[in-house]
Formats: sequence, structure tokens, C-alpha cells
Amino acid sequence: MSLSGDMEEYAEVPTVVPAANFDAVADAHALRAAMKGFGTDEQVIIDILCQRSNAQRQAITEAYKKEFGRDLIADLKSELGGNFENVIIGLMLPTDEYCAKQLYKAMKGIGTSDDVLVEILCSRPYDEIVQIAAAYEKLYGSSLEADIQGDTSGPFQRLLVMALQGLRDNYAYDPAKAEEQAQILYNAGEGTVGTDENAFVEILGHAGQRHAYLIFQEYKKISGKTIEQAMESEMSGELLHGLLAMVKTVHNRPAYFAERLEAAMKGLGTDDDALIRIIVSRCEIDLANIKFEYERMHGKTLLSAVKGETSGDYRNALLALIGSA
Repeated sequence: MSLSGDMEEYAEVPTVVPAANFDAVADAHALRAAMKGFGTDEQVIIDILCQRSNAQRQAITEAYKKEFGRDLIADLKSELGGNFENVIIGLMLPTDEYCAKQLYKAMKGIGTSDDVLVEILCSRPYDEIVQIAAAYEKLYGSSLEADIQGDTSGPFQRLLVMALQGLRDNYAYDPAKAEEQAQILYNAGEGTVGTDENAFVEILGHAGQRHAYLIFQEYKKISGKTIEQAMESEMSGELLHGLLAMVKTVHNRPAYFAERLEAAMKGLGTDDDALIRIIVSRCEIDLANIKFEYERMHGKTLLSAVKGETSGDYRNALLALIGSA
């Protein structure tokens, strides 16, 4: 889709694909043997679970129950620990359930991890968000929208609720309207004293990808700045992060996740939760694209970066999901 400029069109490439000649019963037996008795053979667990698709892992869980009358996730939890356990258990959950659990964790701790809400809700297509919201309600018996409303406020809350309600019109594509909206955004931010944050939320929350891209192009013509530059100078905090996530995923979704991975590893210490969440939730969607963007942006491979930040079985599991450099 080459609109005037550089909205990048790409095919999503996963790093984890369904295994050929898959045999759920054989995998179930191999996993049981790896965990039975004294000690655990972690490498077998990595070799099997990090190289099967999510649907295949669900089939292994079924076969394990049938063959041994045991719950595979419960057995894995009792044998594994720490970040390694978090990777493996994350892989065992259906993706929508995994994301729902991450959202719950982000809201139910002390304070709210706004960046997790943004990363999950502002960067995904609406059909995925619908599945995550349904999984959330099934798991916790409360509506995701109600919980978000109880945990957030102001324009940021509106942004997240709009993402949940699927108000983006992905088919609208109107150059004249885009020009008009770019002018409204300019007047709401750079063109005035103070910032009308609601205007940004309403316009960007409704714009589908192609239309949003046109708005960004028009904005640059009016202002001489990119919309990201303008927002960074006009806003701050979680609303800025939410709007930036929307803008960045319009331009290039894998680059957005590459940036999030770098933020998780940069500086002192590692944000293991973010590292695990992104690699586990994207490995069957577009982790190969994310790897490409990461290397382009940071001049090093994602594989080498993760290798340098992690160790042991945890490292081996993540590297298996990332695949070759």
C-alpha cells in the first residue's frame, strides 16, 4: 500500500510455526518422562514446547490428560520456576487468555501498569481485542471494559475504551477529511496555548490505519513536524504513550514492538515481564518482522541482545522462540 510516503506494507512472518509430522501423544510421553522422577530435563521441555504452535500445545495438553490423567500445566508449574516457568506457562495458554491474564495482572497489582494496557490494547487489530475481552470475562467474571474504567481516568481511559469498542473505521479513506482533521489536531496542540487532548483521542481513536496515515502526512505538511514530535512536545504520561503506540503501529507495528523490546533490555536490569510478554505473544504472529526491525533500528540482532540479558533455561527458551539470528 504505497500511499504518498512510507507507510510500510509487509507480510507478517512468525518465528514459531506448526511442527511437521506432529504427534501429540508422543510429545505428551516425552514431556512426562522429562518431568518424572528426580530432576527435570528442561531441554526436552524447551525442544518440544518452544517448537510447536499454540494449537499443537493445546493438543499436547489434551493428550497428556488422556494418557496420564494429569494436568500438564500443573505438572510444569510444579517442576519449573522463575522466568523460565513464566515463558513455558505463557506458551501453554491460548493467546487470548494469555493477554487477558497480562491485563488483569497490570490492573490488579498496586497501581496500574499503564504501559501494559497500552501495549496490548493500542497495538492490536480489533478482532484480537474482542477475543481477549471475551477470555478476560470468562476468566475473571467481570467485563474488561468495566475494569479498565475503574482503573483509569480522563482522556487515557477514553482511548482504551475506544480501542475495546472497536470504533476505528478501517475502511474509511478520505483525503479531504484527513486534511481537515490534521488542521484540527494542529489547532488543538501546537497551534494553541495548552493542549486539547480530547481532540487527539477522538480523531486518532476513530481513524483506521489507512486514514490515520493520511492524517499524519497532512499534519507534517501543516506543521513541518511529524505528529510524534508534536505529541511529545505537547503531552506526557500514559496518554502520550497510548497515542504514540497507535501512531507507531500505524506506521510499522513490528518497529513498535522492537522499540518495546529495546526499552525492556536497556539500562540497568531487565524488564523480564515485558521481554517474555512480547516474545511469547508475537512469536506466532510477526516476531521475524520484529527481529528485522530491531536489527535495523539498533544495529545488533535481537538474538544477541536477549542472549546478553538472560541466562540458563530462561535464555534457552527465549532463544528457541526467537530462532536464528
